[in-house]
Amino acid sequence: VPIDDSRASDYGLMKIDDSGQVLYFNEKPKGADLKSMQVDTSLLGLSEEEAIKKPYIASMGIYALRIGVLLNLLRWRYPTANDFGSEIIPASAREYNVQAYLFDDYWEDIGTIKSFFDANLALTAQPPKFQFYDASKPIFTSPRFLPPTKIDKCQILDSIVSHGCFLKECSVEHSIVGIRSRLESGVELKDTMMMGADYYETEAEIAALVAEGKVPVGVGENAKLRNCIIDKNARIGKNVALANADNIQEADRLSEGFYIRAGITVVLKNAIIKDGTLV
Repeated sequence: VPIDDSRASDYGLMKIDDSGQVLYFNEKPKGADLKSMQVDTSLLGLSEEEAIKKPYIASMGIYALRIGVLLNLLRWRYPTANDFGSEIIPASAREYNVQAYLFDDYWEDIGTIKSFFDANLALTAQPPKFQFYDASKPIFTSPRFLPPTKIDKCQILDSIVSHGCFLKECSVEHSIVGIRSRLESGVELKDTMMMGADYYETEAEIAALVAEGKVPVGVGENAKLRNCIIDKNARIGKNVALANADNIQEADRLSEGFYIRAGITVVLKNAIIKDGTLV
């Protein structure tokens, strides 16, 4: 798949000749090695303008091999190899006729925090690049038999809300709200992916936790979350602000229940973010 400069170093890149044969393969190159992998992608049918924007050819990690060739590679040629993409394919390109196939449709690699985040939030676009609602190609999820989501005086814009949630007098914009999520009064969720919870807490359990100064599962009153990934069963207290106001790109604050990657605040699974935490 043709790709631009911004993410090229995250992929295995290849060079091809006029016939589409792979001449050289380099796994996640950086610096000068990355620049050396630029090719004329108009060979793949891109327009001159598109080829300038996307001067790299990235591997999707999907391979079709003859069984005999595959067995020979694994058993005899490279029996000690551990990785197909970084070891076997590059070596094979020097010995076999390895052909590249142009895939010119939707495809995203979600091997990094940022790519995972961007690919998920892109589903909220109108229309999204990837369509879950194609009747001719339906996509089914595992049935969970959850009740419908309950929404009380909320403002929701360009977002996806999953089953079994409780949203109370909150604002949700350009976000994904996962199953069994609970957003309390005054919560503002923007550019955020919230994965939800594996279980419910009863009203009595929630009241008992609050009375003890503890934090229930979900997002507490008046919390402001921006540019976040909230993993399962996270407990985010009242008056919390996770907005990365200082635009920090990389940080580890695991003892506080989160870390930052590519400017995205990631709240850990089962983490507890105390009342009043500011980031």
